Amino acid sequence: MTYDPENIFAKILKGEIPSFKVYEDDETYCFMDIMPRSDGHCLVIPKAPCRNILDATETQLNATITTAQKVARAAKVAFDADGITLQQYSEAAGGQEVFHLHFHIHPRHDGVPMRAPGTMGDMEVIKGHAAAIAAALD
Repeated sequence: MTYDPENIFAKILKGEIPSFKVYEDDETYCFMDIMPRSDGHCLVIPKAPCRNILDATETQLNATITTAQKVARAAKVAFDADGITLQQYSEAAGGQEVFHLHFHIHPRHDGVPMRAPGTMGDMEVIKGHAAAIAAALD
């Protein structure tokens, strides 16, 4: 399978679709999920094109997981979370819907289940969550 440069995350990276940025460096970009399954649900992606973990280079994986760890630590602090759920899906059979490598970061609290997928979040709340995580990064 080939990488589709018109996928939604590629369009976010090109600035064609807006996003709530949490963190960015030379190799990665982190932004909020607009259909959050938990407060603080964000995504970390490499800037270089790759479909998923199966075709990512070692450099892409290292950069992306390093950013995921950095943001996960900040999200845990920002939301006073008890833990973090990190998710990554590869290929349609594995649950992947957007074919650009991405890791989901979910701050979690004991006894609080994740929300069902597919429900649009409140953009002002999401914007505030982005700011909270970004502030915890400093």
